[in-house]
Amino acid sequence: MLKRFVVGIAGAMLIAGAFGAGLLMRPARPENQKPGKFPEQILYVRSSDDVINAGVMFSPAETQSKPLAVIWVHGWGANFYLPSYVGIGRALAARGYATISVNTRMHDVGNVEKYTSAGKRVRGGGYWGITSEDARDIAAWIGYAEQLGYRRVLLVGHSAGWASVGRYQADSGDKRIAGLVFASGEVVGNLQGAVDPNLVRQAQKFVDDGVGEDLLRLPNRSFPSFISAATELDMIHRPREYADFFGTQTPNPPVSRVSCPILAFFGTKDDVGGEKELLLLKSSVRRLSKGPRSVKTTMIASGNHEYVGEEAQVAQTIAQWAEAEALTR
Repeated sequence: MLKRFVVGIAGAMLIAGAFGAGLLMRPARPENQKPGKFPEQILYVRSSDDVINAGVMFSPAETQSKPLAVIWVHGWGANFYLPSYVGIGRALAARGYATISVNTRMHDVGNVEKYTSAGKRVRGGGYWGITSEDARDIAAWIGYAEQLGYRRVLLVGHSAGWASVGRYQADSGDKRIAGLVFASGEVVGNLQGAVDPNLVRQAQKFVDDGVGEDLLRLPNRSFPSFISAATELDMIHRPREYADFFGTQTPNPPVSRVSCPILAFFGTKDDVGGEKELLLLKSSVRRLSKGPRSVKTTMIASGNHEYVGEEAQVAQTIAQWAEAEALTR
């Protein structure tokens, strides 16, 4: 079983476009990360369809270790070693939570997921990855945590990663998930608008012609934006319900299939949402006849979209919520 999950240890385009634009347009900031005080280890796992992904595990002191692990899933165009992710992982380890910051096949703008048996290269990342397939990567990481002895995990999705973790749990009902965390995700009422029919026809033609990895230029963007034909079609064919996860405008939303507790937050500075969106989230869930056991929302004071400088506050928010909602159940 261990071999299946672990190959080695060495030591929705609207959402994506909005988050990607924010990352690219913000000015560079000095990072404030310092060396970790606890063991840190680079990890690799293999998904069920043979995609290998890397991650890093921040391990707490044995005397402080909690029975839950935290799995942190990156946003659009990002990866497991984003400095603020590292800072949050270290801060959670200091609070007793083993934390694994992970890549999925969607990491960075582009990557090579794997090579087929025929030697064909398969690309991933924001431009080429098939988002609906990254559930296999999330499952592999949860399996890895389980092999380490963590029977339950907190699954965190940052930025566009919220959609991946939400869809994973809504579809799988994985009993190992003790709680879901939506960290600065554009989670409320984000129904996809009309799709350019010319773009759809072009994407379909590329895929039918066997060149689904060819890039399409997205129209009406303030800066050059691209997406592969196969990625575009995957997003177009996404069930409408997933664009309105909390059911602000649609009946029987995916969140109604999630029973574990949920935590959602934004930063108060330069983020994609705020208190208004969190209030709508809670009111939408409250009217459902079934769904999460509990929903907590909060704001990260002075936090921007990546929480630079506020990593400890994010870790404390997650740890306190876990103590109240996940460890006690």
